[in-house]
Amino acid sequence: MANATIFDRLKEDHDAHRQLFDKMADAKDEHDRLQKLFAQFKVEVTAHAAAEEETLYATMLARPDLREDAQHSVSEHKEIDDYLEELDGLEFNGDAWRETFDKLKKRYLHHIEEEEDEMFPDAAKELTAEEEAKLAEVFARRKPAEIKRAEAAE
Repeated sequence: MANATIFDRLKEDHDAHRQLFDKMADAKDEHDRLQKLFAQFKVEVTAHAAAEEETLYATMLARPDLREDAQHSVSEHKEIDDYLEELDGLEFNGDAWRETFDKLKKRYLHHIEEEEDEMFPDAAKELTAEEEAKLAEVFARRKPAEIKRAEAAE
């Protein structure tokens, strides 16, 4: 993705996460397939959040006009992480798991919509094109390492 901004990279990940939700919905009665898709989602979202926090959010936290948005999003990442942890303690694809997964899905979709519709445009007003491009490069370097870390935690 030549000349991509941080927002392009993050939106690309969000689109992939939406596709994983669609695939998981299609696989809801296929235990093994659903389990693989969910494991992929968990690794992907965990790595995405960590790399996003290390790049965009770290930059936003350093700027008074953007700090509140970044703090809000970090707290939402924690909520999503809590849902993932709760799911680990439940019988996979059982009734309680599905109920918790539905809450996670609703919360996550809200989170990425809020980022794309509100936070990214606000941050784009404050960041230069060079900063956006640099953050995209750092994100692209950090995410593979975060994927390895998330896979190791599985």
